[in-house]
Amino acid sequence: MTYINAGTLGVVAGGRDQLVSILTARSDLLRDLGCLVYEVGVNEEQPNTVFVVEMWTDAAAHQASLKHPDVLATIASAKSLLDGEFGGFRFDVVGSPLRD
Repeated sequence: MTYINAGTLGVVAGGRDQLVSILTARSDLLRDLGCLVYEVGVNEEQPNTVFVVEMWTDAAAHQASLKHPDVLATIASAKSLLDGEFGGFRFDVVGSPLRD
């Protein structure tokens, strides 16, 4: 069952663009690990927040990705830019009006 992880990442002042750069660096590995969509966004009304929406083949693929050495390296490179404020939600997709 397709799995969605949508969240907000609080960023230290002035670190947003650097975090966006890290999170949007091309990674075919994510696709190989089961990621179907990985979108990163910003909102000028929240300059210290980065928004991320991920769609995975299933929750297990997402969890497994968090143990991959390359993913762990990306997380480590972003850690100093995060202020510890996180939000979001996760769910298993049960349907859509855009497809059968």
